[in-house]
Order: sequence, then C-alpha cells, then structure tokens
Amino acid sequence: MNSILILNGMNFKDWKENIYIVLGHMDLDLALRIDTSTTPLEKISIGDKDNYEKWERSNRMCLMIIKRGIPEAFRGVVSEDITNAKEFLTEIEKRFVRNDKEKIGAILACLVTLKYKGNGNIREHILEMSHIVSRLKTLKLDLSEDLLVHLILLSLPTQYY
Repeated sequence: MNSILILNGMNFKDWKENIYIVLGHMDLDLALRIDTSTTPLEKISIGDKDNYEKWERSNRMCLMIIKRGIPEAFRGVVSEDITNAKEFLTEIEKRFVRNDKEKIGAILACLVTLKYKGNGNIREHILEMSHIVSRLKTLKLDLSEDLLVHLILLSLPTQYY
C-alpha cells in the first residue's frame, strides 16, 4: 500500500493505474469491477446478501485507500456525498481530463517548433521527433506517418530537401 503514488495533478494516469494494481493485488477491487445491486437488502437472497457484503467491504476499503492517495486539497473538490468508489474515481477523472489536453498542447507545440540546428546527427533528430509522436500516442492522439514526415522535412534546413 505504500507504493501508491500521491496524486499531484500531473500524474493522474499513473496514479489511477497504480490504484487499480494495488487494489487488484489486495483483492479489494470488486467495487471497481462490479456495480452494486439496487435491490433493497430485505428482498435479496442469502447468497446475494453475502455478495453485497463483500462488495460493501470492497467499496469501503477502496474509498479509504483512494482517499489516502489524494491530498486534502483535491479531496474537497469531490463531493462528500459520493460513497461509491467507482463514482469517486470518475469524479476525480473529470477534474484531470483538462491536464491531458494541456499536456497534448505542450507536446504538439514542441513537435511543431522543433528545428534541426545542424549540430549532431540528423538520424537522432528524426528519432527525437518520432519519440515525441509516440508520447502523443500514449495520450490517445495519433498522428499519421505522412504528417510526421512532413513535420520532419519542415524541421530541416532547406539544404536537406
């Protein structure tokens, strides 16, 4: 449990993946995998009641562990009325979607403005641009190979094409 990263606003994707791994390893991820029954407890069978109790324990533990990995400043952003771990994660995720867009914008700006300065190997310059495109792919923004070739050509001095 000490391996859970503290959410800092820039590491949401890694933090969420880490939460899922830790909760799965501890066999506490039931509340994140399965939705709870909406049937009143009095009307469900004994077997379903056992399943609900397992889900309830999983949900309670998930919430405690998730909240432990969030600074208090972020906890106040999510409503205290949310008692479902899956919904709690969804609310947190809504707050951090913006950060991915900002990250994509910064990486795109870097890619478009990158120029070969004449020192070093052209191959390394091209690999650096390919690496930037692969970082965009991890953020679910795929650029075509044709666009990459075009951007690489634009980044080179005119003597190279």
